[in-house]
Amino acid sequence: MSDLPPKPQSRADRVSLRQYVRLFRQDILSAQPARLYKAWMAEFRTPFFRSYMVNQPALVKTVLKERPDDFPKSGRISEGLRPLLGNSVFLTNGDVWKQQRRIIDPAFEGGRLKDTFPAMWAASEAAVARLEASVGKTVEIEAETSHAAADVIFRTLFSIPIEHEIAGQVFAQFRDYQRSQPILNIAAFVPLPRWMPRFFASRTKETARAIRGLIRQLTETRMVQIRAGTAPDDLATKIMTTRDPETGETFSTSDMVDQVAIFFLAGHETSASALAWALYLLARYPEWQDKLAEEARALEVCDFAVMSKLRLSRDVFRETLRLYPPVPMMVRQNTCPENFRERDIKTGSQIVLSPWHLHRHERLWDNPDGFDPTRWQTENGKTCMREAFMPFSAGPRVCTGAGFAMVEGPLILSMLLKAYRIEPVGDPPVPVAHLTVRSKDGIRLKLTRR
Repeated sequence: MSDLPPKPQSRADRVSLRQYVRLFRQDILSAQPARLYKAWMAEFRTPFFRSYMVNQPALVKTVLKERPDDFPKSGRISEGLRPLLGNSVFLTNGDVWKQQRRIIDPAFEGGRLKDTFPAMWAASEAAVARLEASVGKTVEIEAETSHAAADVIFRTLFSIPIEHEIAGQVFAQFRDYQRSQPILNIAAFVPLPRWMPRFFASRTKETARAIRGLIRQLTETRMVQIRAGTAPDDLATKIMTTRDPETGETFSTSDMVDQVAIFFLAGHETSASALAWALYLLARYPEWQDKLAEEARALEVCDFAVMSKLRLSRDVFRETLRLYPPVPMMVRQNTCPENFRERDIKTGSQIVLSPWHLHRHERLWDNPDGFDPTRWQTENGKTCMREAFMPFSAGPRVCTGAGFAMVEGPLILSMLLKAYRIEPVGDPPVPVAHLTVRSKDGIRLKLTRR
């Protein structure tokens, strides 16, 4: 076995648009040519629009940090997510997005993050307990991390565990949605008028409708509790009672359904992906899991202060996010003519920002395809952290749950390694990207007690 962690094969440098669309719908990672790991910018042409992948840190900074309003989110990629996410903060732009963030962001500030820690701790303990039945057996770990991440979301958002009837139904329906929903809809390649049907699979529409119906039940119940003064002090209550400081408005129940849908997608699907890959990497490089298990001995009581002691776990989780960023690509659209690297870019072009390629860029990182958690203490690692590391995006549109994820991930990882030793089973997993970066055929590990 190669000492390098698995990486998908790149496609041939030149393919037809038809071949590219087919490859892209199957997996956006292997649909890309190898030259993108070295290029500062690359152009892709279709009959309907031009697409430019931007890897040069200065240009990424321009798009995400310096002039974000000139580069709103492209509607092409979001077409496939609208059945589930509606008008959520993940898909909106302009003044609507800014108002949504003004209401949502206070719930994820530092002090509130500390308040959610007991719920994260409880979900971590529950994950350890669930896996006890799998000791000595082969476990498909992506299914387990999905369960654990969904449990965290429901405990922190609505103060209910995954075993709650509605929470369990949402989780089950989401697994069906994930299987039926490709990352691209036909509208990502062909500009369709708004009135034209988007040709979603019937299963995609059914599961999205079911998920949103269940979320509506939770939000309507919480609205009643808020009015009665009996609502728990969790993330849902905080968000639903926060007024926009500029307009004085709060989210309606319908607004909240959209936002909870993206909290579940972003907070559950992305965390599950990162945790599964982190556990695989630790199984592949056992010297690191022993270091983390030793560090995890600090986890004795539920105290947020313990997170400052999980430095190695944090570096391993960060290295996992570098190698396997859950959201591998982001797409923006320029609202005025641009000139990038002496190339004229027409208004309305697609500007692709790829954490997958940026995090493995051969002109930026030392040992770009290697697993090395110590890199974050080196000069190269610190520089790239500032300029070429964006698993949560960057700038004003940085994921509001980034701090949340950087507590949840290292905590669950440490809890599991404190209890279990893990080893890989079978062939190395093959990374593919659908909603997030997952393994083509699952990730199988064997657990034994420490």
